[in-house]
Amino acid sequence: MLYQQFTDLIIWQESIQLYVAISHYVEDESFKKYFFKDQILRATLSISNNIAEGFERETTKELIRFLTIAKGSCGEVRSMLHLAQHTWYLDQKVALWLEWEAKKIGTLIGRYIRSIKRNQSTTAK
Repeated sequence: MLYQQFTDLIIWQESIQLYVAISHYVEDESFKKYFFKDQILRATLSISNNIAEGFERETTKELIRFLTIAKGSCGEVRSMLHLAQHTWYLDQKVALWLEWEAKKIGTLIGRYIRSIKRNQSTTAK
């Protein structure tokens, strides 16, 4: 399936939902760890922004590069959510659920990258 715009991508849609969910929990006035809040929101926002930027680039190589950066940002978010569980910055069940969502997005990005590479090698033959 060919996508017309980045907003058609499930991975972009899921990453936006993850940002909204995380911001809901860390924007609460009782959440006092500003450094943590700032970093996790930036990392989460980086996922959707890199997907969008890569999609808008002119080459498949650039798309893959930005998708790889987005996947790395998923790892950063997962790491921070893991830390949030152990420091009690977030409720453990919430942090676990959000971490699972970030892992799911990272997996989907990885599958998309592999699919693009597979299609590249098929068309090169």
